[in-house]
Amino acid sequence: MNFENQTQHIKHKPDLNFGTIFSRSIELFKKVWLQGFIILLLTFVVILPFYIVMYIPMIAMGLTDPEAFRHNELPPMVAIAMIILVPVIAIGITTFALALNAAFLKICKQKDLEEVAKDDYFYYFKEGRIGKVFILALYVFGLSILGALACGVGMFYLMVPISLIPAFLSFSNDLSPSEIVKASFILGNKNWLVIFGLVLIMSIVAQLGFILCCVGVLFTAMLGKVPIYYMYKDGVGFDEVI
Repeated sequence: MNFENQTQHIKHKPDLNFGTIFSRSIELFKKVWLQGFIILLLTFVVILPFYIVMYIPMIAMGLTDPEAFRHNELPPMVAIAMIILVPVIAIGITTFALALNAAFLKICKQKDLEEVAKDDYFYYFKEGRIGKVFILALYVFGLSILGALACGVGMFYLMVPISLIPAFLSFSNDLSPSEIVKASFILGNKNWLVIFGLVLIMSIVAQLGFILCCVGVLFTAMLGKVPIYYMYKDGVGFDEVI
C-alpha cells in the first residue's frame, strides 16, 4: 500500500483504545519477555563501543597531559573533538536501537499471530536494510534537536510519533523513510493522548523490575515497547499493508 492509501486508511480506522491495548500488551509480553531481554542485552553490547569512542579524546588527553584534569576547562582540540563526536555517536546509537526495536516488534507479531518463524534479531542489519534505518535515525535525531530547542516541551509532543517509527519501519515495508515519519505523525496526532498515556504508564510499569534487586528491570524493560505493536495493529492493520 502506498503512502496516500495508507494515510486514508489510518484516518478511517477507529481510535485506539487504552484499556484494550494495555491488557493485550501484558498478555503478549508473557510470550516475548525472553526475546525482549535478549534485545536489551544486544542493545547494550552494540552501543557500548559508541560510548567508548566518545571518551577517547578525554582518555588521550589524560595520557598526553595528566595535569589537564586538574583544570576545569577542556583544551580546545578536545572540546572540538567532543562536539563532533557527540552527534555522530548519538545517530549511531539511534540507528542500532531503531533496528533492534523494529526486529523486536516483528517478533511480537510472530508470537501474537502464532506465525512459525525464527527470532531474527539482526533482520535490519541484513540485505542493505540498515541504510534505511540510518536515514530514519537522522530524522529522529533532527526531531529530537527541534524538541529540545522548544525548551523541552516539544519532546512531549514528539515522543508520540517518534515512538511509532519502529513499528512503521517493521511493518510498512513499501514506505520511504520520509513517508514513515509522516505516517507516524498522522497516526500519532490522531491518537496522541492515548499513545502518550500508554507509553508513559507502560514505561512506569516496566520499571517495577527494580523491585527484584534491580536486576529484574532487565527482564521487564521491553514491556514498554509491546504496546507500540498493538498501536500499529489497531491503528493501521496488517492485512491491508503487508
